[in-house]
Amino acid sequence: MVLLKGFEIEMYTGTPQGEIVGLSDKIVAELDGFVREPDSRNVEYTTSPLNSYESLLCALLRPRRELRNYLQQLGDYTLIPGSTLSLGRSDRFFRSDPTNPYHDYIEQTYGTKVVTASVHINVGIDDPELLMRACRLIRVEAPLYLALSASSPFIDGKATGYHSTRWGLFPQTPTHVPLFTSHAHHIEWVEQQLAMGTMQNVRHLWVSVRPNGDRRPYDLNRLELRICDLVTDPISLLAITAFLEARLLQLIENPDLDPLTQSQFSAEELITLTNKNEMAAASASLDAQLTQWQDGRSIVARDWIQEIYQQVWAIAKQHGFSCFLSPLQKILREGNEAQHWLQLHKVGFDTQCVITQAIAATQEREIELQDKLCMPATA
Repeated sequence: MVLLKGFEIEMYTGTPQGEIVGLSDKIVAELDGFVREPDSRNVEYTTSPLNSYESLLCALLRPRRELRNYLQQLGDYTLIPGSTLSLGRSDRFFRSDPTNPYHDYIEQTYGTKVVTASVHINVGIDDPELLMRACRLIRVEAPLYLALSASSPFIDGKATGYHSTRWGLFPQTPTHVPLFTSHAHHIEWVEQQLAMGTMQNVRHLWVSVRPNGDRRPYDLNRLELRICDLVTDPISLLAITAFLEARLLQLIENPDLDPLTQSQFSAEELITLTNKNEMAAASASLDAQLTQWQDGRSIVARDWIQEIYQQVWAIAKQHGFSCFLSPLQKILREGNEAQHWLQLHKVGFDTQCVITQAIAATQEREIELQDKLCMPATA
């Protein structure tokens, strides 16, 4: 058994010099499969749920190549890596749809804290009680996925002190989200938030991981991991996804793998511990000192990921996707994108130079993978 997987990818558009330019209204009008965000400077595309990692790789690349070709028709525009407004203009909102009342609310309530780019990883789980258990486990381990994916150390041309400025500043909403003990608990809680106005609609649940489906909170069919910064390299993103899938397959095989029963902490203490871990991972990513949810020991994020990797490697191998998991070792060994950028910054490269290099490297990597692994889509 392998699980269905899909992505929601948000990316910035702009110039090869790193200036982020709002083009989503044009993109959405002209290209199928792209949707607008409240701010026009980023645009989102979604991949269909797929079992195969080979197919997922091409599903990630093809819309991006199509988007790049369209941007070239508009002018000298490209895709810009990173999850924050790295080089500037974080002082104002550029509305993509001035008539949308939900966008009004977002702009007025949160400002540009939500003008970020990211990847949401969706993994199919139909059984609602199993899904709730999966959400509990991945919620307390979400800081590890942030540590692997961090790519936003800059804002407005300056290093911020975060590896993921996006998650460090992002307004998680509502401010307190419990570990859901059951599907019924989740339904009751969401209905209560909607009645109180702490959620404007069923989408307005901005937390590291959430259950998702076609008629939330009633009909649910997938876990949505929302904590990851934008991972521009498809091979790295698939490795993080394989790590998530293997952990979920381990949970399916082992019903005891549940923070509510396997931790020395109460459910409320687990939320407090996890919030602290998320902030530590936002600050130092793979080098963050975290607290392990089962026994409370202090552990570096990189070492905790390695421990889980050793547990799930055989599961990935058994299900035929260990070759997609193995590139995770390169991230652990060499660091994530934020760490690469900060190393360059530390030796004297200014932020614009770092970002322009990353823009070029991202495009080269896409071309390399497309040419090697993905045949052009036939008409």
